[in-house]
Amino acid sequence: MKQDVNRLEVLEAVTPLIENTAMRYNLIPIEIDFSKENHRWFLRIFLYSKDHSITLDDCENITRSLEGFLEDLIPVKYYLEVSSPGLERKFKSEKEFIIFKGKRISLKLKQPLEGETEKIFKGEILDYDVNEGLTFFRFDDGVELKIPKDNIQSAKLYID
Repeated sequence: MKQDVNRLEVLEAVTPLIENTAMRYNLIPIEIDFSKENHRWFLRIFLYSKDHSITLDDCENITRSLEGFLEDLIPVKYYLEVSSPGLERKFKSEKEFIIFKGKRISLKLKQPLEGETEKIFKGEILDYDVNEGLTFFRFDDGVELKIPKDNIQSAKLYID
């Protein structure tokens, strides 16, 4: 029997549970994805902590805490994957600029800034405002830049 699943409805149902569960362990779910690959459904949760690197214990705690509750919210068989976002994660949402404030990133712009030729910079997130965009400290020359959010093509965490 084939069952139609609305992935957005499932995400809407499971997100508050996942966020509350992560909060109990002082963790932040920076991405929650429910998608189908090769005829199988996957619920992927990427965790972040301001205090420490994500450990296997963190992933196990979240998995065990969610197990019984997710079954009631997801109407199909699925595979649960809980992990860290990775050392050089590509940003997938605006909220990551806020979550990773103070972290080093590699930034690619759509258009060079006025008076500039380069579109790729390495630096640190100083601040992010959903209306104004990114305040960024560029490592090359120690200059603080204001970058409108509509000029940001991509960003990812950067490790020296």
